[in-house]
Amino acid sequence: MTRMNRQIHLVSRPDGEARADNFRLVEAPLPELADGQVRVRHHYLSLDPYMRGRMDAGRSYAQPQPLDAVMIGGTVGVVEDSRHPGFAAGDAVVGIGGWQEFATVDAAQPGALRKVDASRIPLSAYLGAVGMPGVTAWVGLTRICQPKEGETVAVSAASGAVGSAVGQLAKARGCRVVGFAGGADKCAYVREELGFDACLDYKALPDAKALGAALAEAAPKGIDGYFENVGGRILDAVMLRMNDFGRIAMCGMIAGYDGEPIPMAYPALILRSRLTVRGFIVSEHLADWPAALAELGQRVADGSLRYRETVAEGLEQAPEAFLGLLKGRNFGKQLVKLV
Repeated sequence: MTRMNRQIHLVSRPDGEARADNFRLVEAPLPELADGQVRVRHHYLSLDPYMRGRMDAGRSYAQPQPLDAVMIGGTVGVVEDSRHPGFAAGDAVVGIGGWQEFATVDAAQPGALRKVDASRIPLSAYLGAVGMPGVTAWVGLTRICQPKEGETVAVSAASGAVGSAVGQLAKARGCRVVGFAGGADKCAYVREELGFDACLDYKALPDAKALGAALAEAAPKGIDGYFENVGGRILDAVMLRMNDFGRIAMCGMIAGYDGEPIPMAYPALILRSRLTVRGFIVSEHLADWPAALAELGQRVADGSLRYRETVAEGLEQAPEAFLGLLKGRNFGKQLVKLV
């Protein structure tokens, strides 16, 4: 009897906000393995803000997600069957298997699958703190923000998978760290569990004057490095506090992921304060991944890098969990658990 594989396909492109009916749950037969292929049973799917940009047909840093095809995304799971000499049944692996229960992978392709050690680090962490989000934090912080001991680093979306790692890595390098998060509970977590020096609840600071005053108190010596995940009024407030020759790592602009433009209120500050503002895509920094994963893995294993996960149960929950992520309803890394 042919085994079936449940998948989530993108079936239409959003007009403004993404909706649940942009997706469809389908079933497809699992093909027989060919030489060089590996069958992976996914345990967790990664949901990430960048996926929203790929749902559109317009030009971006990555190709658009095809319609009527499995939604692209990071996965972690266990090899069920293998016809490749480098992988055996039972191996824990990370890949880009997409929103589906099984993936049939050409394991000879460079980077298609990576074996991981689930005895030291929980399997789910390879999609978060010791995965793409953690490496994103490491690259943006160390290569662009370039923190020095005694400086002040700020980060938006501070309770999320990327922002939480940015702040902890900056603290480990001797910096004062200021975060932004939405809600008192998230800010308490950022300060009390992650060890940030301050966290501003932007939902409780509804206008530019209030946000600016709170940031001046939290960063009395100004800001030297800023890791941007959001855009909008938080970016405007931070730019007013940036020190001369400050560095801004532009990682995400979730405030505009539904297609709305994001005006910048004070672009002249880039010149006046001689700021470095650099956008980056972590997949373009492959040479940094080994060093980043080594530090992140060690810190997670010894408990010095903490993380939090929001887990949706079952493949059919992936679309709603993803829409919630775009609205900031998740706390930490958003995952979908399949096993």
